[in-house]
Amino acid sequence: MLELDGGDGGGQLVRTALSLSALTGQAIRVENVRGGRPNRGLRPQHVAAVEAVGAATDATLDGVERE
Repeated sequence: MLELDGGDGGGQLVRTALSLSALTGQAIRVENVRGGRPNRGLRPQHVAAVEAVGAATDATLDGVERE
């Protein structure tokens, strides 16, 4: 499993990691998403993207929630 710290990144880090995971089959874990921003965590559009790709690839999702 590839573990990423999303503290310095934002939605683009989530979308890129998600896309590459879907293409390669490599499991990912993104912690501290948008941690350096005033409104930390996944925004609704990020949750929707993760859920959509998860459904399309029959992935197991754990801990996908808006903060």
